Amino acid sequence: MDTNKKWYAVYTRPRWEKKVADLLTRKHIENYCPLNKVVRQWADRKKLVLEPLFTSYVFVHATPQEHLAIKQTDGILNFVYWLGQPAVIRDEEIEAVRQFLDEYHNIQLEKIHVNMNDRVKISSGPLMAQEGDVIEVRSKTVKVQLPSLGYAMVAEVEKTNVEIIPITSSYTNNYIYNALFR
Repeated sequence: MDTNKKWYAVYTRPRWEKKVADLLTRKHIENYCPLNKVVRQWADRKKLVLEPLFTSYVFVHATPQEHLAIKQTDGILNFVYWLGQPAVIRDEEIEAVRQFLDEYHNIQLEKIHVNMNDRVKISSGPLMAQEGDVIEVRSKTVKVQLPSLGYAMVAEVEKTNVEIIPITSSYTNNYIYNALFR
């Protein structure tokens, strides 16, 4: 594995997320277009469809040397920048998105402002051992925050499966949030 490879977000033309992912794959550039399983209702039937979770964004795992080839891909408008550099997404957050999509359907995204809240660890269930910042817990709904993406993914998690862990150090990673959503 190339240690110089990092995850970046690229901004795509509207409704080009899947096309861009396919074009990047053809160029042998590792990419991830998170797809949400959503049930759509038509007049005569219901169908499970795969829709991009993040509209107009695809994630690429690349070295700086691959950036030009990525930018020259049809449908890509640009990298998401922060302070003049392509914004880096942490590996753990890409993995958390993958795991969340594996376990849940009909996921809703909510834009959030990154705030420090209780740090929690899920003690059992599909997201067992995942740590994150919880925005709110009501009934069975837990909002799991992915700070650098600037979104909260909402899933049904039993309250008894969430335990608060002590905060030993403060960490903020809102620079990508600012780059994506300000």
